[in-house]
Amino acid sequence: MPLLIEPVLPAGTFRAEPQPCLIVDDRLLLRPWCADDVEAVEAAFACPAVQRWHVRRIDGEDEAQTWIEGWDRRWAAETDASWAVVDARDDRVVGQVGLRTISLFEASAQLSYWVLPSDRGAGIASGAVAALTRWAFGTVRLNRLSLLHSTANAASCRVADKAGYGLEGTLRSSMLHADGWHDVHVHARLKSDSSPSPAEQPRGPVRRSPH
Repeated sequence: MPLLIEPVLPAGTFRAEPQPCLIVDDRLLLRPWCADDVEAVEAAFACPAVQRWHVRRIDGEDEAQTWIEGWDRRWAAETDASWAVVDARDDRVVGQVGLRTISLFEASAQLSYWVLPSDRGAGIASGAVAALTRWAFGTVRLNRLSLLHSTANAASCRVADKAGYGLEGTLRSSMLHADGWHDVHVHARLKSDSSPSPAEQPRGPVRRSPH
């Protein structure tokens, strides 16, 4: 059956170019994952908070490597994308930010992020979300980005607010965690929203990945 509307974005919107590096600020950079990041991935998914809200753990180096290698395939398939958030001075991984459930047809995606326990409390997540938002709206031309989290995850709610993602509502009993069903806050931004958050002011050009 023919569609009555065309996809907003064409196939190849992501995979036609290498996954870029994105400047967050003077100290942080987003770059694609690489084999040297195995230890950081293991450390992240050993954290009880990351396990709780991302409902998975990683058991050992082989699983961490498989997790890293999967992102190249997802980029090529244009379904999901993930960046390591790194200290620009020494390339040390401090967190992750990414796009999930990418829809080229509707020009939309959901955001995902975590920060290593040793680096929390410094505004890393909100800065990374802001940098990815700039690129997703300005370069890729997505129309809508959403951010979903359990209503019990107050830290994630603060990240959304700081990055300018307004609360649209609550989905009742919508997300399953190890301790049962959770109500979910839905935050979102549109490309047409005219007032960027302070964290989202332009920081510089896009750099291509060295990896």
